[in-house]
Amino acid sequence: MKNQKKIKNRTFSFLISFLFLTSLLSIKIFKKVYLQDIRITGSELISQSDVVNHSSLKFPIRLIFIKTNLLEKELKQNLSLENVSVNRQLFPFGLKVYIKKRIPIAYGEKIINEERVLGFIDKNGIFISKDNTDEKNLNKLTIQVYGWDEKFKKVLSEIFITLDNYELEIVKIIFSPDGFLTVEEKDLKTIFLGFKPDLINYQLQIINNIKKEFKKNSFSIKIDNIDLTNPNKPKIKVFKP
Repeated sequence: MKNQKKIKNRTFSFLISFLFLTSLLSIKIFKKVYLQDIRITGSELISQSDVVNHSSLKFPIRLIFIKTNLLEKELKQNLSLENVSVNRQLFPFGLKVYIKKRIPIAYGEKIINEERVLGFIDKNGIFISKDNTDEKNLNKLTIQVYGWDEKFKKVLSEIFITLDNYELEIVKIIFSPDGFLTVEEKDLKTIFLGFKPDLINYQLQIINNIKKEFKKNSFSIKIDNIDLTNPNKPKIKVFKP
């Protein structure tokens, strides 16, 4: 009988504790999240205000009503981030936002409403705002991209990937408003690539071969420009003495 009584007391205590904890969790989940309840990790540049100002959510908002997937998508797009993870937390209460920034590998320039906007480009061809970029190591960037547009991301990414495998030293990548692509190589100077982004890998291979040939001759001929708009019939223009 004594054992049964002990079991009943333990069961009763457990139920009381369970009900108390459930009530506490229910209160917490419906509690409102304020600016100071947002905790950010992964970046010192992104503030609590940035999270609020670059999302469609209106703070304060009850924790249970925060759409974490939507918030992740909005912050990733609006702040040019590589990845964002948002989690609701009860203990400590609030919103935990983990941020992975994009790493710039080139300077960038785009035109919005006929105004120049300066920033940076990452390995995937994504434009990064200057405000969201850590200034550390920016002095190591050697490539400049002009005329960036969303539709040029893929070709930019292919160029950056290819450069890792070749001896080319591209210093400028220029897109005209209608999409004509021109690059400038440190030794080969201006190279016209044209309107066919699907040929970029083939064109870069040819550029690399041309550089190797000229390197054998220590660049005894001064190059003005190279026309690779038709990569099967490259045209090389040299300076005439």
